[in-house]
Amino acid sequence: MKKPDGKLQPMAIPGSNMTFATLGTMILWLGWFGFNGGSQLSITSVESANAVSLIFVNTNMSAVGGCMAALILSRLWFGKTDLTMGLNGILAGLVAITAGPLTPTPGLATFIGITGGMIVVVSIILVDRVANLDDPVGAISVHGIVGIWGLLAVVMSDPAASLLVQLKGIALIFAWTFGVSYLTWFVLKKIMGIRLSELEEYEGADISEIGLEAYPEFTQKL
Repeated sequence: MKKPDGKLQPMAIPGSNMTFATLGTMILWLGWFGFNGGSQLSITSVESANAVSLIFVNTNMSAVGGCMAALILSRLWFGKTDLTMGLNGILAGLVAITAGPLTPTPGLATFIGITGGMIVVVSIILVDRVANLDDPVGAISVHGIVGIWGLLAVVMSDPAASLLVQLKGIALIFAWTFGVSYLTWFVLKKIMGIRLSELEEYEGADISEIGLEAYPEFTQKL
């Protein structure tokens, strides 16, 4: 939307179905056990089976820590327990522990998740209000900012990791992701455009793209 001075600013789009959003997050949470547990690549010995079990515990505890931290912080900050922040807190906890899910103790994994949950709440607000970036689902905060925290947190429990190497990895990931994404969107912008018209934004892309209203029950027929 436009400010009084004519400049554009991001406007939060309320979730249309928080039940489905919660269900989707829970499905992601369940799938993350396979994602992190599968990183062990083997379960053919007692040692590898124990490692997978610890990864499962750490993954779960980090997600729980992230959820609780995000809910509590949102309550203290906004005066209400924000479900969307809680869901992003779960994802933040999962993202934060993924870089090194085996080496932390369950207590440390919980701390990593708690920190990630607090970071994601602050980051979502700063990305919207300060950086002025339109990120409707908080993906930059969850996967980008908290992802950086997760990479740095590896140093806390893995003696083979070093802060310098992790920082180099962060720089490389950013350079690749930003560079390729910028090039892709630049080409798309030149070829076909990447913005809807103001009328299409007002009416909704569902009408202009597929000729149907996504939520006809909310439309008043004259």
